[in-house]
Amino acid sequence: MMLSHFLEALMEPFAYTFMQQAFLMVALVSIPTAILSCFLVLKGWALMGDAISHSVLPGVVLAYISGFSFAIGAFGAGMLCAVFTGFLKENSRLKEDTIMGVVFSGMFAVGLVMMTKVDSNIHLDHVLFGDVLGLSWQNILETAGVTALVLLFIFFKGKDLLVFVFDQQHAKALGLPVTLLHYGLLSLLSLTIVAALKAVGMILVIAMLITPGAVAHLLTQKFRQMVLFSIIISISTSLSGVYLSFYIDSAPAPTIIVLLTLMFVIVFISQDIRSVRRQDESDMRKPSRMVRIFQSD
Repeated sequence: MMLSHFLEALMEPFAYTFMQQAFLMVALVSIPTAILSCFLVLKGWALMGDAISHSVLPGVVLAYISGFSFAIGAFGAGMLCAVFTGFLKENSRLKEDTIMGVVFSGMFAVGLVMMTKVDSNIHLDHVLFGDVLGLSWQNILETAGVTALVLLFIFFKGKDLLVFVFDQQHAKALGLPVTLLHYGLLSLLSLTIVAALKAVGMILVIAMLITPGAVAHLLTQKFRQMVLFSIIISISTSLSGVYLSFYIDSAPAPTIIVLLTLMFVIVFISQDIRSVRRQDESDMRKPSRMVRIFQSD
């Protein structure tokens, strides 16, 4: 009897439709964010993901005012941020990270000011922090479409994109369409951020775009394994975060990010301990100074 009650309590989250939708949504969001996080970590584009995720806010507000879909406004604002950043980089002496900091903070501030002037029955705060428990099946279908698009692009252009990420000049020498790859990656990044808005919001999505790839990069130096580990880490922590949030009565999105951060800390510490042990073992194998003196004699 006690066992049946225990199992029933464990399976309780899956009995509710809104929880089923939440599990499915975070699983779909986890896949493209995990794949793109590997490219962003290797490319050093962490701040670019942060910039685009924050810059979508004015697009969302404008879309609401105009009666368009939030996704259209967010994607347009994200691409505008990316293109504007590229233009300023090519036509100024400023470094890219400086330009991105100015652009995304400015667009985010404009969006916040616009939010205060919009009298709405819709809580635009959900765009900031996500609302994975208030989804519709249409939201899930849209996210599934974005996930499929990312997977298709990676399948057909993944090798070219990898060359571009590691060495842009080498990619040019090989005759690869560098401009297409550049804006293709930015477009996928913007689409993925738009798809994740409903689940984790624009503020927390940056963690899902960086942490899985960072953890996977600590675990392996092979790209295919890195992508696989990143997907596994992203999906497992996302599902666990939604599941755990049901019992501790917390918001699912921050719970997911907390688990991702804990995963990073655990892997980082374990890798550091392992490297120290290897160093100690190598030092033990080296002959001491006295032994080297006698050997030289």
